[in-house]
Amino acid sequence: MKSYQTIKVEIQENFAQVILNRPEKRNALNKVMVEELKTAFSGLENNKKVRVVTLRGAGKAFCSGADLGYLKELRNFDYQKNFEDSLSLGKLFLQIYSFSKPVIAVVNGPALAGGCGLASVCDLIIARPGAKFGYPEVKIGFVAALVSAFLKRQIGERKARELLLTGEIITAEQALQYGLINKVASDENLEKEVHEWMRILVNNGPQAMATTKRLFLDLTYQEIETEIKALSEINAKFRSTEEFFEGISAFLEKRTPNWQS
Repeated sequence: MKSYQTIKVEIQENFAQVILNRPEKRNALNKVMVEELKTAFSGLENNKKVRVVTLRGAGKAFCSGADLGYLKELRNFDYQKNFEDSLSLGKLFLQIYSFSKPVIAVVNGPALAGGCGLASVCDLIIARPGAKFGYPEVKIGFVAALVSAFLKRQIGERKARELLLTGEIITAEQALQYGLINKVASDENLEKEVHEWMRILVNNGPQAMATTKRLFLDLTYQEIETEIKALSEINAKFRSTEEFFEGISAFLEKRTPNWQS
């Protein structure tokens, strides 16, 4: 089995588990993790034995968003590098969203910004009561552009606008009410509920499930793919603005941003 720096992949019979494995960094996303996730899901796509995949985070967080070191690097990227970087994450989101086998996100703690996006492109999301969800990018002068392509289709434009414009962090129960997740399970029942979903899914016809997933993609895949490219361009352009630099600097320096109108 391939060895990874930032994730772990465990396969047992018909199940695979992909674990974001940077617990000391709250499983924050960086370039290496994005590329390793792409490789892992490509391998699992081609593994005929695997019928169901779970995605979870090691430690106390699911994924806290972008790594601080990565945020510092962004300030030095030119337009092309920002575009390629944004497009790379968008392609990962689309890869998981269009994965032919059911993917269950098991959210044990904070799933924020890109981490919330990562969970949202899975087919099913189950969370413990203490989990948190949100897209707080606007609070630091950032744009949650990529996830908007998926979020508006999943929970509707009204709620998507609320989450993306306010940047508020919501509880697992609120996320359930919004339709962002499927189920909240108590700490003691979380794994039991996950395994019950896995049991149900693995007993279903694999081709029937793959075809069912394609029903959601046949008319929208190219549309979403085009949106991802356009949204990556928006991201790249915005990353050259004074507001972006001020927001990231304020965040890293732990101060209130001084927004200019």
